[in-house]
Amino acid sequence: MRKCIVSGEMKPKNQLIRVVRSPEGDIFIDPSGKKNGRGAYLTNDEESFSSAKKKDALSRHLKVQVTPEDYDRLGEERVRVANR
Repeated sequence: MRKCIVSGEMKPKNQLIRVVRSPEGDIFIDPSGKKNGRGAYLTNDEESFSSAKKKDALSRHLKVQVTPEDYDRLGEERVRVANR
């Protein structure tokens, strides 16, 4: 069980998407859930990603500045990962 940073709900790991900040400062989606770096979990739906963007939740949790363009790119990555 992991906690969504937007809703605060505890959910099974397979219902969440892990967003990672690498030691180099890159931000990306981790489909394996095992990559090295600081991670934050979001519910795997459009609403959670748009709420995270509105609240700038990833910047707080990953301790790095996440731009609106980063949020858009992560949303697109989420769709690609979910369609695998």
